Amino acid sequence: MEDYEVIEHIKEKSTQPDKFRVVALNYKEPSYAKIESNQDVKVGTLLQVDLQSNKVFLNKQEIGFLTSLRTGKDVKIDTNHDIKYTGGYSIDGKKVYLDEHFPKTLEIDGKTVDTRESIGRRHELVEKWLVDDAYEYPYAHMIATKIERQYVESLGVSWERYCEEVDKNLRNTYKLKVERSPESLDLTPYIYSRDSEALKEIRQSGE
Repeated sequence: MEDYEVIEHIKEKSTQPDKFRVVALNYKEPSYAKIESNQDVKVGTLLQVDLQSNKVFLNKQEIGFLTSLRTGKDVKIDTNHDIKYTGGYSIDGKKVYLDEHFPKTLEIDGKTVDTRESIGRRHELVEKWLVDDAYEYPYAHMIATKIERQYVESLGVSWERYCEEVDKNLRNTYKLKVERSPESLDLTPYIYSRDSEALKEIRQSGE
């Protein structure tokens, strides 16, 4: 059984009463679940999903079933390009990018954090899933940051100390001129931020 945290719950418009569409995320693997539930559940609720039977439980009571599941198992992490915002993703969602100059690991108070996992799979990948499902970028970014935090803290690392190290490196990365940007980079974060200078650099350097 795996824990999934609810990020959305909507009553279905159907002839069947008391049917709800639930969207939930798991930071561990990570994975993105869509669930049909016979019970309304609030955002932030932890549900347990049996991935063998696809049954979904709340406090050991069966409340519905899994209708779809996306995982990061087949998503490639690419660290061979310049990514102005440090992390990013391809338009088709099959690749997650981490800037080649950004440290692949961070040493924080005696613990090691693999940024390909924290930023790549827990932030950028989750953000891409939500953006592709028509969530607005700010919300997708907020939820992705929460998943990233859950993962980092599960390693016994202080979120505040982690952010200090990440922010320091983010600033260093942003200062670098983009030389090799992937053609397939999804520009949604840059367009939302109206970062015309970054967009210009990216478009001029696309491979």
